[in-house]
Amino acid sequence: MGAQQVRDSFAELYGTDPEGVWAAPGRVNLIGEHTDYNDGFVMPFALPHETIAAVARRDDGVLRLHSADVPGDPVELRVADLAPESDKDWTAYPAGVVWALREAGHAVPGADVHLTSTVPSGAGLSSSAALEVVVALALNDLYGLGLKAWQLARLCQRAENVYVGAPTGIMDQTASACCEAGHALFLDTRDLAQRQIPFDLAREGLRLLVVDTRVKHAHSDGEYGKRRAGCEKGAALLGVDALRDVPYDGLDAALERLGDEEEIRRLVRHVVTEDARVERVIALLESAGARAIGPVLTEGHVSLRDDFRISCPELDLVVDTALAAGALGARMTGGGFGGSAIVLTRESDVPSVTEAVEQAFAQAGFTSPRVFEAVPSAGARRLI
Repeated sequence: MGAQQVRDSFAELYGTDPEGVWAAPGRVNLIGEHTDYNDGFVMPFALPHETIAAVARRDDGVLRLHSADVPGDPVELRVADLAPESDKDWTAYPAGVVWALREAGHAVPGADVHLTSTVPSGAGLSSSAALEVVVALALNDLYGLGLKAWQLARLCQRAENVYVGAPTGIMDQTASACCEAGHALFLDTRDLAQRQIPFDLAREGLRLLVVDTRVKHAHSDGEYGKRRAGCEKGAALLGVDALRDVPYDGLDAALERLGDEEEIRRLVRHVVTEDARVERVIALLESAGARAIGPVLTEGHVSLRDDFRISCPELDLVVDTALAAGALGARMTGGGFGGSAIVLTRESDVPSVTEAVEQAFAQAGFTSPRVFEAVPSAGARRLI
């Protein structure tokens, strides 16, 4: 559904035209997984899949939310009654943004919102962040709040952490708000410093495939929170503010200091080596080109599988099958416990790699995966 269709649907739904239409994309994380809440480095890029919102202001304290992708009438809420963890439905994400804006002192007395999305839900591609960011951008524009993209991302993260109750880091919202077409975003999650890294795979005869395993995951599930708490415990035991502060060349000594805390040792090892992998990928992209980053991506999967222990049989099957079929590198992406994997391959090998993965899933009795090309795309923006 395009911008004009969303605009027309808004008018049919609410009986008046919207004041604008906005879009915010989902994202794929190229490298840097579970480092964002450890003050570390990440490197996502925006997908062409996006959430589109038509929005109009209200001045009566009412927030009306409707999604073309969810059956039912608009959900009507009172902005004065919005409270953390009061809503367990999809509406918690846009309502949480309104709550976070108001809590930060911004006057948002209400809105009518109509949404649609092509970002696959539960696939580890940040459908929730796209939903949050598109609403935040629309309200920022309509109410003249003057917030910059990175500030909107911070508020959206707060909405997800506090209002929704999911302990996510800052990467997803920043990627949706700040990415540029044709680039991957190097983000230092400690100070939010950004650098756009050119990432033109087609020029090198390469493609990056996303394989959605269709195994659903939810950030608010307990396992994600356990990993985050374990990382925080590791930092405390090592006497640092965050695991980002453990130097790569001091990793062995740090692990030795953790003694028999085996689970914590594994978490620390993943985060410290993953930060180093982000820096290696940037160096390789700027020197040798994208073809050289394949083995680093695969190393990242092994670390997520064996140290962080957040992979699953479907994700492992994608990686192992793609590599056996000639892919240059592959790894799971996103929060884990399902979702998607990425596969770096030569353009000429896309059909054979895709077929091999689909056949492997069929032979294993798994649900058929969804495979599509990931093209670095634009971040959040106004469409109409």
